[in-house]
Amino acid sequence: MDELAREYLLVALGVGRLQDGFVDAYYGPPELQTEAESRAATAVQLADQAAELRRRLADEPDAQRRQWLDRQLVALETLARRLGGEDIGYLEEVERCFDARPEPTPAAVYAEVHRRLGDLLEPGPDLRRRVAQRGERLAVPADRLPAIVEWLTAEIRRECLRHLAAPAGESLTVSLVTGEPWSAYNWYDGGLRSRIEINTDLPVRAPELIGLMTHECFPGHHLEHAWKEQRLFHELGRAEASVQLINTPEAYISEGLGELGGKLIIDDVRWQELFEGICRRAGISLAPGEAARQREISRALGELRSTSADASLLLHAERRPRAEVLGFVEHTALSTTQRAAKTLEFISHPLWRTYVFCYSGGERLLTDWCAAAGDLDAQRDRFFRLLTEQLTPSALRESLAPAAR
Repeated sequence: MDELAREYLLVALGVGRLQDGFVDAYYGPPELQTEAESRAATAVQLADQAAELRRRLADEPDAQRRQWLDRQLVALETLARRLGGEDIGYLEEVERCFDARPEPTPAAVYAEVHRRLGDLLEPGPDLRRRVAQRGERLAVPADRLPAIVEWLTAEIRRECLRHLAAPAGESLTVSLVTGEPWSAYNWYDGGLRSRIEINTDLPVRAPELIGLMTHECFPGHHLEHAWKEQRLFHELGRAEASVQLINTPEAYISEGLGELGGKLIIDDVRWQELFEGICRRAGISLAPGEAARQREISRALGELRSTSADASLLLHAERRPRAEVLGFVEHTALSTTQRAAKTLEFISHPLWRTYVFCYSGGERLLTDWCAAAGDLDAQRDRFFRLLTEQLTPSALRESLAPAAR
């Protein structure tokens, strides 16, 4: 381990000591955790250490590693400053943490999605209620969910490995939990192993299950974490990869690829086959040809995902009342009151209040970057780079800039 990685890990683990959950995973030397604890650095000291370490990056010869560490350290310094009591504006905090500025979605975009859904859904007077009725009809019974998830994970893994390699020896488990602000979570244990938890506080709906598992398993978080451990940590000896941090640019990349990956490996025909397989196992009856329509509905509803980020801007940047933000989610995302409240719980959480921008913002950026490569095979090749390299949002934007001009 070089000194740069060692000091980076100590700063990261030090910030994690001050904010529970900030360190998402760590599989590096346990003695560094002990040292970070014994140092008991204050937030102000950690901010100073992050800033000093940034100044020392000029001596790092690898440009990609240098930029990645620089952007990670900007986030660490920002978070430490905030934990130390410094008042940092919400928009500034988001931009410094994720190397990307939040952009609200125009209201016209949502209006067009609502129009499309109005044409696709079963007839009825109220669009929000029609979405809710569809969700109720396609909810997977909780007692059937474990077997369905096991089958679906195997199917998605097989589909993914037709296009993207996985490191030898990777493995994962899936379990059901309750009482969490998120819908699903990948806990990475190191050794190429993941534990995936699905939150059943709210009913799990058949169409959403496909995207959820591509996001958490293949080619999303599990494949990314396993490859980065194998390639960066074991093969290249970059010890800084042994810690995974929430609210840093690596999270923006990780959530973006989690959102994008399934679209690069599962086409419409295969999605419909998986959806029909879920419904058969769940005891949900489908009309002939209904899977194709449900695919289009799911695609349209996915375009409403950015409402969570817009709600967070209303709540934290504009300081709108919580009731107003709840109403925005209900009527713009076409959510039930229960699901809108879950969204509000997530964006109000101290750890997740800025994180929500990683999903829609990360997906937009990574979609553009992969699409710029050309055909589908070239896009998958680019996606594999996201799984194995130290890339940053600003580096991807810079590579797109010449095309934009």
